[in-house]
Amino acid sequence: MDARSIIAKLRRNAVPTSQELSWFAQGLADGGVSDAQAGAFAMAVCMGGLGAQGRADLTVAMRDSGDVLNWDLDGPVIDKHSTGGVGDSVSLVLAPALAELGAYVPMISGRGLGHTGGTLDKLEAIPGVNTQIGHERLTQILRDTGAAIVGATGQIAPADKRLYAIRDVTATVESLDLITASILSKKLAASPEALVLDVKVGSGAFMKTIEDARKLAQALTETANAAGCRTSAVITDMHQPLAPALGNALEVAEVMNVLTRSHYAPLAEISAELGGVLLADAGMFATADEGRDRITDVIRTGRAAERFGRMMAAVGGPLHFVEDWSRYLPEASVILEVPSPTAGYISSINGEALGLAVVALGGGRQVENDVIDPAVGLSGIVRLGDKVDKGAPLAVVHAAREDAAQQAAENVLRAITVGEDAPMVPTLVHERILP
Repeated sequence: MDARSIIAKLRRNAVPTSQELSWFAQGLADGGVSDAQAGAFAMAVCMGGLGAQGRADLTVAMRDSGDVLNWDLDGPVIDKHSTGGVGDSVSLVLAPALAELGAYVPMISGRGLGHTGGTLDKLEAIPGVNTQIGHERLTQILRDTGAAIVGATGQIAPADKRLYAIRDVTATVESLDLITASILSKKLAASPEALVLDVKVGSGAFMKTIEDARKLAQALTETANAAGCRTSAVITDMHQPLAPALGNALEVAEVMNVLTRSHYAPLAEISAELGGVLLADAGMFATADEGRDRITDVIRTGRAAERFGRMMAAVGGPLHFVEDWSRYLPEASVILEVPSPTAGYISSINGEALGLAVVALGGGRQVENDVIDPAVGLSGIVRLGDKVDKGAPLAVVHAAREDAAQQAAENVLRAITVGEDAPMVPTLVHERILP
């Protein structure tokens, strides 16, 4: 087998066999495939596609290019993945809630790049937290606390790490087959028994239309189920930030408001919806609705908060973080309200623009090795349909410098539209895609 023959096969619109795709993935991982060959492969897949079976074969091949984790635990191992949005800190609410109900949740998560925040970056806004955990220690944390949110080691799906970097510079990021294989190769390497996918749609998501979101959700669920993991998807709304805060420490504060103050916000609602589907798929409850109600209960009663505190202590966080969380989170030196230029109703919110405003403040990365300021961002962001008076705050900027705060305020004014009439507010949950 060689890379040229596999690329030539794709160029003829023929799909390589599972053995050929496995060979190619291993070549990506060990360097046997060159950057030029990887780029040609990505472009050929982007132009011609792989079909459902080829997509599943590539996903499994990339999963098997590195370590596939095994667990010796006395309950179901389950997981969740989001396609990315703004103000989306669901993992921090959902993981402890699932663990409180008896599941084991090893969430291998990523960092922010582009306009969306990264789960690991948010956790690391908590002093002392270390998300780079080896497998042996991760297993012990799961036994002790039921859940852990950690970064991937270099040996989790190394073929994807290599191919992703190539795709980023060859204009092949948008391929549905490559997106699917990239997401699932990493998730399936953690060997979950059930997986739920939160596919975002709207201005703050990568998928802007319901049609594109549905295509991605169907491709992901079909592929994951073909690979042997029971998987469902939920298409959820991202026409506005999920939580009213963007930025790492500010989003952790919103999570703690939900966990400790019975603040039943959209963040809690989406967590319960996803958790219910996942618990039903794992066979822990008869229906998704029953599972959703149980997730809601452990959040409202504070049991998920207690579990979150144990999770944070296990990875180096403060022992009493839950009891006094506001004391530990970093704060920005400049805080500036953004007044509404007119009275009316919030008629549109460009979530991507708000996310990029936070990146410009230093709260996200423009390139992979940028250093993040965990304190900066936006809080108090209005929601679609809110009625505001002239001069009322549309958001509050948290910045390190006055000039950065002023620029962020201008970005907020461009991103949020105040109109004369109340808009139709989209539903939070659009649809479920079940196996």
